Parts: sequence; C-alpha cells; structure tokens
Amino acid sequence: MRWQGGRRGGNIEDRRGMGGGAVGGLGVGGLVLAAIGYFVFGIDPSTTTQLASQFGGVGAAEQGKLGSPEDQAGAFVDVVGSNVDDVWKTKLQGYQPPTVTLYEQGTSTGCGFGQSAMGPFYCPNDRKVYLDLAFWRDMETQLGASSADFARAYVIAHEYGHHVQTLTGASQQVQQAQQRASGQAEANRYSVALELQADCYAGVWAANAAAVSNGEVAVDARDLEAGMQTASAIGDDTLQRRQGGRVQPDGFTHGSSAQRVEWLRRGYESGDPATCDTFASL
Repeated sequence: MRWQGGRRGGNIEDRRGMGGGAVGGLGVGGLVLAAIGYFVFGIDPSTTTQLASQFGGVGAAEQGKLGSPEDQAGAFVDVVGSNVDDVWKTKLQGYQPPTVTLYEQGTSTGCGFGQSAMGPFYCPNDRKVYLDLAFWRDMETQLGASSADFARAYVIAHEYGHHVQTLTGASQQVQQAQQRASGQAEANRYSVALELQADCYAGVWAANAAAVSNGEVAVDARDLEAGMQTASAIGDDTLQRRQGGRVQPDGFTHGSSAQRVEWLRRGYESGDPATCDTFASL
C-alpha cells in the first residue's frame, strides 16, 4: 500500500501518554481475547457505557493535542483518515469528517469509558473514531490478522464507515429496528448488516483512494488480499472457535468470516457505496 506521500489532514486528537489507564487494572492483552468476539471493529455505545459501569465508571473529560502526529504510526492514521475523508466527500453530499482520537489503554468518550479491549470503535455521540494502536499488534499476534499496512487501514476505514452510517441515518434506523425486534437473534441480524456495510464501505474507500490523491495513496490487489486475510480472521464464527466455543450464528454481531471477506471485496470491486446494501436480505 502506498501512503507516505499522502495528504495529512491534521484532524487527529492525540491522547497517548495522558495516563487514561486500564479499566479494572487490565491492559490490552488482559481483556482482548475475552471481549474481542463482541467488539472487533465496532461497538454499541450502550455496551461501552455498560462496561464503564462494570469496570470503574466514566473518567473525567479528556482533551488531547489536535493536529498531525509526527511519529510514523500516528502519521499513518492521519494520512489514511484524510484520504478516507476525501473519498467520502465525493460520495456523500454534505459529508463532514470525524475526529480520530488516539489513546492508550482507556479514555473517556461521548459514549462512556473507552477501553482497548473493545477494539477500535466509533462513538456517534461525539462523532469520533477511537484507536489504541496497540490493538493492531494484538490483532496480528493473537488473531492471525495480516500485518500489512492495508490490513490496518481497513480497520480505520471500517470505523469511518460507521461515521458515514451515522450521517446517512442508517445507524439510527438500526437502533430503532433492534428496539422493535422480537428477540436478541433478530436484533443481532441488524447489527451484522450494519457491520458488513461498514466492511463494504472500507472496500469502497480502497477502490477510490488513488483517484482522490493523484496516486499518493493507493491500494492494489495484493493489498486487498491482506485485508481479506484480516476480515477472515475476525469473523464471528472464527472468533467463536478461537474462544473454544461452538459456532452459534444467532449470536453473530459482525458477520461470519466469509461474509466479511465478501462485503469487503464487493465494495472494492464496485467502488460504489450503492452496492453496499447489506440490509436487503433482512
């Protein structure tokens, strides 16, 4: 993946080193395998608040430095996020970028207390994407995800997909549908559709990255393979097996490995968000 010559948007809030702390004394590794089956690449804000209550409450409001980080990992997030913004400005009228907040272990959010073990997540209340960059290491070493740049960019673009869903009203419609659902299994199907659409939107970004950056940010077919490896590694069925349980489709919240791979590929091959209607079969 080409990215180092890309535009930096400077819309990164850096809270690293501010001592947000681990919830309940547990760091990334302590909770990640316990929670990851529910929280990989997207978390329900009400669940965040519930965990905050369970593990120690919501911390005081924090404010980090806003701008363009100088370290390579921070610069990568800045460049990729800026490029994702540039793509969505061409696809969604009135698009307004989210802020990306980098933190370590735990931090306050508009949705409750954010914890590394939840994985990367988007909070619609403050319209921020929250990333603890150590999660990428755990994703690679503990879950078998690819270490390629695009695999990490896929994480970022997926969370931006949730921001798009908030702007379009899809997230709000899913919440309403879940409230009317006859049971948890039905509610979960709406969650899966929302998550798979965010995967598809990540593919749409990848397909259009070069066009909006004059090739300074670019993704090719080999990069897509790395992204699909990661999508496969974090499917609900794969994670359930990894945790020693049997596969229970009614408990899926993000989609199977095959589904996540398919919708990421579909978005990339079409480059058009109109092809990302994951709700059609509900």
